[in-house]
Amino acid sequence: MNFFDKLNRNILQNQSLLFVGLDPNPEMMPTRYESEDIIAGLGEWLEFIISQTSDFVCAYKPTLGFYEALGIPGLQLLQKTLTAIPSHIPVILDAKHSDLNTSNIFARTVFTEWQVDAITLSPYTGQDHVVPFLVYPDKAVFILCCTSNPGAEALQQYPTKESPLYLQIVKESKNWGTPEQLGLEVGTTNSEVLATIRGIAPERIIMARSIWAEGANLRQILEAGLNTNGDGLLIPVPQDMLGSPQLSQEIQSLHTEINQIKTEIIHENSTCSVWFSDVCLLNQHPQQNLILQLYDIGCIMFGNFVQASGAVFPYYIDLRKIISNPQVFNQVLTAYEEILKNLNFDRLAGIPYGSLPTATGLALRLNCPMIFPRKEVKAHGTRRVIEGNFHPGEIVVVVDDILISGKSVMEGAEKLESAGLNVNDIVVFIDHEQGVKDRLQQNGYRGHAVLTISEITNTLYQAGRINDEQFLAFNES
Repeated sequence: MNFFDKLNRNILQNQSLLFVGLDPNPEMMPTRYESEDIIAGLGEWLEFIISQTSDFVCAYKPTLGFYEALGIPGLQLLQKTLTAIPSHIPVILDAKHSDLNTSNIFARTVFTEWQVDAITLSPYTGQDHVVPFLVYPDKAVFILCCTSNPGAEALQQYPTKESPLYLQIVKESKNWGTPEQLGLEVGTTNSEVLATIRGIAPERIIMARSIWAEGANLRQILEAGLNTNGDGLLIPVPQDMLGSPQLSQEIQSLHTEINQIKTEIIHENSTCSVWFSDVCLLNQHPQQNLILQLYDIGCIMFGNFVQASGAVFPYYIDLRKIISNPQVFNQVLTAYEEILKNLNFDRLAGIPYGSLPTATGLALRLNCPMIFPRKEVKAHGTRRVIEGNFHPGEIVVVVDDILISGKSVMEGAEKLESAGLNVNDIVVFIDHEQGVKDRLQQNGYRGHAVLTISEITNTLYQAGRINDEQFLAFNES
């Protein structure tokens, strides 16, 4: 079960959006747990918190820094605390990890040895830093996009309050992983900040922080952060509540208050944004609605666009936007799945970086292990060409988004083969045609595509989405 399924199951089971920070902070530890053995006292306190809250929360969030500050005994306490958490409740490790060089080994440690379900990451080193954590298809990451720390305002609000850095982080990180892989961590007491982020990322889980400042309005926070379905927002249990001997009663009261406000908000805003087709063609393409949606959300554009190869095309395809539209992304995965279910393979391989979210979504759907060939081999760390676990001799199907010249996907296939894997089939979403499949076949690969560019253009022209000039420009290219 992947992280978001596990999280949603607990949200439904406990009817709760609450999560608890399991932080062994000696300064916050109740006096009743003080003793000569500070580690033992902290351990007893954390066990008490878990026992009192497990029926009323959807997740736990231990902060790695507190355990590290206690040295080796602190890391041992972390292991003990993780063991004490009921296995059905997801664990989000608050690490704010930011070191690119240690990403691979750290991801392996937290996900395979510590068995946590998700981790918080700093975005500053970009997608390269996040990718090693996304190759674990049943795990997830939360990207820190803003904090409530006043000293960070000069950075987070740069260059202007109208277009601040933290909003750019939200926009960019949406291209790094699917909604099932990647959520956002938002520390703020300002409901307007939360509402702006929700507007940009309606499909993402938001883990709220720092919302309990004096004068904070819980209803405004929920109105700003909940998605159109009335969920998608995780609320922290106030830190000072965790020291109460009557923790169970207090968290029940907070649980009830949040659910009551949530119910009222859902009732007041009972709408659902769904795309509906506005055309009816006699000779309808099987993927007509998907093609129209891709055009309507800006994945397909017409004009004069310079490609990476230097060639100028009268159109441009940007499939990275689909991960921000669950309705479309689900249909794209289904279309890939129709091809993949007829192929023979042991593992899926996505080509970085564009197809990694799609490959991960397919790995989850098909319950199939995923790997990927690196774009470049780093001069540090493990220097691996292939990320993920595999065995030489296995058959790998390569998944990519767009087939233009075939160069990048064949280079990826060759890297897989250099590691002793066998590649027979390459599956893409869009084939730009012009003999690319023939080039694949000449190199020993069978090419498969959900759509061709001519199918897309013909459908858009028949539906009136593009005019005669745009259609002719395509046919002349």
